[in-house]
Amino acid sequence: MSRLQTMKIQLRYFAALREALGPGETLELAGPATVAEVRDLLIARGGAHASALARGRAVRAALNQAMVAESAALADGAELAFFPPVTGG
Repeated sequence: MSRLQTMKIQLRYFAALREALGPGETLELAGPATVAEVRDLLIARGGAHASALARGRAVRAALNQAMVAESAALADGAELAFFPPVTGG
């Protein structure tokens, strides 16, 4: 009989997302997940998470400090960061 392995990831928020949600948190997941699944899980919390990470908003993701698509798979101990697109001038 096999059991699903839980995993913990570290979430970080930057710029306007940090102002709305704080610097970050540790999240425990029931099993394997993608960036998109974690974003949807956070949106489902409602409140500030729902508005800050809403699907209509432009949000970028970095996994272990490398830019990734939302289809990227997470591993136990990963650091996942969310931030708005950055514009320069």
